[in-house]
Amino acid sequence: MASLSETSPVGVPALLSAKGREKIAMMTAYDASSAGLLDAAGIDVLLVGDSVEMTVYGRPNTLTATMDMMVRHTRAVADAARRALVIGDMPFLSYQADAREAVLNAGRMLAEGGCSAVKVEGGRRVLPAVEAIVAADIPVMGHVGLTPQSYRKFGGFKVQGKSAEDAAEIRQDAEALAQAGCFAVVLECVPEGLAAEITRDLAIPTIGIGAGAGCDGQVLVFHDVMGLTGATSTPRFVRRYAELAPLIEEAAREFAKDVKSGEFPSAAESFTGGATPALRRIY
Repeated sequence: MASLSETSPVGVPALLSAKGREKIAMMTAYDASSAGLLDAAGIDVLLVGDSVEMTVYGRPNTLTATMDMMVRHTRAVADAARRALVIGDMPFLSYQADAREAVLNAGRMLAEGGCSAVKVEGGRRVLPAVEAIVAADIPVMGHVGLTPQSYRKFGGFKVQGKSAEDAAEIRQDAEALAQAGCFAVVLECVPEGLAAEITRDLAIPTIGIGAGAGCDGQVLVFHDVMGLTGATSTPRFVRRYAELAPLIEEAAREFAKDVKSGEFPSAAESFTGGATPALRRIY
């Protein structure tokens, strides 16, 4: 079987075959620019997360994300990706109330958004939606542990599964999702021992975020990885691979200074009266 690094494009079968053989690298993406960079860098899976509400729009949680918003962002990412598997996040109330509506919304994500799969949060309580979506031949990634759409139920963004009873619930949820046909499951903010146990027991890949190194893959939020969020707001499980915020701020400061001093634009950056070459972009 081909490894993920040799697969172009990455599909659901490739992720399934990676189980126990190769770690899966997954990151969020919300626009064409970042998606193109991550795809070229070899990220296996691009998740168009409803976390866009927090990272891009500055909301305190993900609950206000809508289907129209998620379809639009998913389309931008899918159009830019050449290799990575693109997964669209199903927003709050797009799948919980009615299985038929869940299928129609998931179908929109594929037909209008251009992704290859969808992700839903929750375990056994969302099985009717998962089973209906899978029956419509739409691949589904599950998500258990800390599910951000349920953060009010948890009393905030907190580690889940610390007690034996809670750990058993999460384990049963993950097993139920696998049995319902999910091709992978995200384990968020659970003890590493529990995540490793679930990973060992499931036949499908697990993707960890704040769940230790025992998972089959890892996912992080683009803005956290790139240092575009404040260091004080970065979760413990995040590793910042770059600090782009100061670089962007400095570049903007230099631009403003050059504009105010008259140094920008220069003659070379201005047009004369003669014929000019075709422009790639005009604002």
